[in-house]
Amino acid sequence: MEEEKNKTATVTGYKGFNSKLQCIPNGEVFQFKIGNEYEEETANLCNSGFHFCENPLDIFYYYPPSDSRYCQIEASDVSEQRESDTKRCCKKIKIAAEINLHGLISAGVKFILEKINWKDSAVTNTGYQSAATNTGNYSAATNTGNYSAATNTGYQSAATNTGYQSAAMNTGYQSAATNTGYQSAATNTGDQSAATNTGNYSAATNTGYQSVATNTGNYSAAMNTGYQSAATNTGDQSAATNTGNYSVAMNTGYQSAATVKGENSVAISTGYMGMAKAPKGSAIVLVERDNNGKLLSIKSAIIDGKKLKENTFYQLENEKFKEVV
Repeated sequence: MEEEKNKTATVTGYKGFNSKLQCIPNGEVFQFKIGNEYEEETANLCNSGFHFCENPLDIFYYYPPSDSRYCQIEASDVSEQRESDTKRCCKKIKIAAEINLHGLISAGVKFILEKINWKDSAVTNTGYQSAATNTGNYSAATNTGNYSAATNTGYQSAATNTGYQSAAMNTGYQSAATNTGYQSAATNTGDQSAATNTGNYSAATNTGYQSVATNTGNYSAAMNTGYQSAATNTGDQSAATNTGNYSVAMNTGYQSAATVKGENSVAISTGYMGMAKAPKGSAIVLVERDNNGKLLSIKSAIIDGKKLKENTFYQLENEKFKEVV
């Protein structure tokens, strides 16, 4: 009876794709379409069936945020097989809806918070699945355990996590939310704040203006929605994104992407095979390197909508801007 129940139960998860909404298992292209349902005869983890992740942040390992698309999915006839992360496989899958990077990160934070034991919370925690919370100003909430949450609602505060798959959050201004573990999220909604991640497959986000979101790990995302802010990535195949005006999105890692969506902003990518895109009136800065990382050329331009298309990724090749297809 339990096995039959698992077959019929629907599991909500998240799936990554390339820029064309394709997956290429074993070298064969499988084209997906949003809203469609698909079925395979077998589901064997890493071998057959449709794969997805329960924790949205786990997807970054398989589909880096630099050039991937993501969808929320509904899976049924799910295999009981598991690995070290939340990757699963199923026989039946529905591609429910596409989700942007900000939505995926928010879902990742929600996934982490749902695992927290809020009942036994304390200002400082060293155990797993714990919560450290502060509502006063000039305070510190700290976690060293995995699957934990350190939260601050007062201004001039610090929320810190050193465990993986954890969340450090601040809602007050002039605050710092920091994560050093992998697959974690550091988020700030206050002004003049800093959200920082040093682990891989992580997310640092800011919604306040004059803020800094920074990632040093690979396959990670640094995002800002406030103006006069900086989103920075130093890891490979990562994404730095700004939606506010007068902002800077910068990437120094290999095959990473820098994106700005606001006015009078600059997208900078200085790594090997880096990409950058910007709207009309904003600028991109790109460098060209050889296979050994030697600097060959550097070029900048303001997007005019004619010679250079707006909101389109470009790379630098032979000292010329080349549209990324």
